[in-house]
Amino acid sequence: MDELLKERSGDTLTLTLNRPDKMNALSADLVDTLLDAVAAAGGDGTRLLVLKGAGRNFSAGFDFGGYEDRSEGDLVLRFVRIEQLLQALAHAPFDTLALAHGRNFGAGVDVICACGRRVGDPAATFRMPGLSFGLVLGTRRYAERVGGSKARLVLQEGRVFDAPEALSDGFLTAVAATSSWSDTVAAATEAATRLSPWAGAALNRAAARDTRADDLADLVASAARPGLKDRIRAYRAA
Repeated sequence: MDELLKERSGDTLTLTLNRPDKMNALSADLVDTLLDAVAAAGGDGTRLLVLKGAGRNFSAGFDFGGYEDRSEGDLVLRFVRIEQLLQALAHAPFDTLALAHGRNFGAGVDVICACGRRVGDPAATFRMPGLSFGLVLGTRRYAERVGGSKARLVLQEGRVFDAPEALSDGFLTAVAATSSWSDTVAAATEAATRLSPWAGAALNRAAARDTRADDLADLVASAARPGLKDRIRAYRAA
């Protein structure tokens, strides 16, 4: 079974995370495939990239399956690849739309946060527990969306927040039931193609503050600290 489904309709490319039995957790292969797809979309005329998840939710974040059998260096590399995916989405030359439903965690929430348009089903929930095991991933971007004070409280306490709160805070740009997502995509496609490709890319560059170097440095510094597996083990046992 393909872990990532691709569907094109004119200028719109839809990517569906397709690991429903694992709540669309981000395996190494899935992250690599997503990175390749986002890179390819930069040169194939895509004007809107839509991300959604098959099954019960958008994504449960980092796939911890088998982490005990991996070296700490391998785990660090996997987190680096996720950071590269977040950066590719945040600085893409086309519009990006995340459609979120169900319970979403960690790096899955960071993927949503990296997109320019972020729509959640009314029943969707979100939680980012990475700092509980000392991982700094997507923190600046989340703080830019919701403000530093709110980000500090949510991340420090590992709080779960729902779609209405996420909309109020600015994490989501809209709330819409999954049954209406075809209309959401149609409206986003119309907006994404209103400007020329050059003007759209220029707007995306101007609107996204470039913190890529700092974000990657923070991620590596936090993930490469000795005892990453011990911290993950303690978090998962809590």
